[in-house]
Amino acid sequence: MRLLDSAGTVTLDMSIRPPYTLLALLNSFSLSFNSCPPTHKEGNVLDLVFTHPSPATDMTVTPLHISDHHLVSFTITLPVLPKRNSQHLSLTRRNLHSISPSSVASCTLSSLPDHESFSSLPLDSATDTLLSSLSSTMDLLYPLSTICKKNSSTAPWLSDVLRNNRRELRSEARKWKKSKLDTDLISYRTLLSLDVTSAKISFYKEKLETSAQDPRKLHNIFSSLLNPPAPPFPSSLTTEDFATFYTEKIERICQTFTSLPTSPTSHSQHSATPTLTQLSTVASEEVLQITRSCNPTTCPLDPIPSAMLQTISSDLLPFITTVINGSLTSGHVPTAFKKARVIPILKKPALDPSDISNYRPVSLLSFLSKILERIVCNQLSDYLMQNNLHDPNQSGFKAAHSTETALLAVTEKLHAARSAKLSSVLILLDLSTLRSLGICGTAWE
Repeated sequence: MRLLDSAGTVTLDMSIRPPYTLLALLNSFSLSFNSCPPTHKEGNVLDLVFTHPSPATDMTVTPLHISDHHLVSFTITLPVLPKRNSQHLSLTRRNLHSISPSSVASCTLSSLPDHESFSSLPLDSATDTLLSSLSSTMDLLYPLSTICKKNSSTAPWLSDVLRNNRRELRSEARKWKKSKLDTDLISYRTLLSLDVTSAKISFYKEKLETSAQDPRKLHNIFSSLLNPPAPPFPSSLTTEDFATFYTEKIERICQTFTSLPTSPTSHSQHSATPTLTQLSTVASEEVLQITRSCNPTTCPLDPIPSAMLQTISSDLLPFITTVINGSLTSGHVPTAFKKARVIPILKKPALDPSDISNYRPVSLLSFLSKILERIVCNQLSDYLMQNNLHDPNQSGFKAAHSTETALLAVTEKLHAARSAKLSSVLILLDLSTLRSLGICGTAWE
């Protein structure tokens, strides 16, 4: 809660003609006008008092001999300030600084059955056995521990050079506190500003240079500098609200698929095209190559850090390959791989955070499920490429294509139409929005 009180002198006589425009403007800022008796020796009300959120009480006017304006005194109720948060936070984590990949690999292998017995297990049982072995290994070697940490965020640009300059800064600060001279204060502020500015420049310069070849990282850096942080979730929205909303939305979208008419022409057009009815099993070498090439992002569903799994992947390769090939052969995704940690993110910063429809869900999947997804995606992409089934105008989720590719194609067609003295009409459709609104059937076609 913010407290605001404002007092000032106006050239309008409030007792004769109240300035309704001024009062309406201040009222739009939730400032309430507190009426008071005449505040000028001529009997006019020239001194006004506006407060927020509590009104002023016990307002008195005392004449002064040294001024033609009277002394205005009043009482306002101060809100109770919230208690400061504790300076320490309790964090539960694993001590991974001294982690040994060989110890993790040997302990995991000792808890797993032999490869022949593991291969005979059903797909879900084999997947759960592998994940539980990894999880129990981490609990045995690196159990969870609770530590207390100061509730303070360290600036990322705080470098060792700036830490070493603290002695000089403290010396300048002590010098100013003793002398109380403006020159010493200016010297201290100048030195502090130079050091902090230099540290920030060095930090962001190095960060931009290392991300020069990655447009996504560059975009994230500039977004963090130019855009404000996302607002916190309002207390009125709970996890159950998001779960119910997204479940109902999925059901509505599924209903639109069942109501879509089948197109007979599309089947006859591609009748000669071979169908993809079975996914092929993969060799251990391909699984190892994909595992090590994936971005090692870790989510709470992973039993061990993804970077550690990449390191010991050669030791666990037979078991990982068995799970992957079992899924490809049966055509089913293991139940453990279907779980995701869903995080709602506001679609645009300017949207109302209390409206649940303004959020989009972001699903965090486990690392092993991403490996399976990559293998299936590779086989599906090869099938589409070999049979020339790719849409020539598709740019998203396509190698060597981006939004710039689609933009250049549209621009080229517009230029060609203009050169031929033809008219052009550009219609932009958000297909996901059409699905969520239940538009299907003839309107969809």
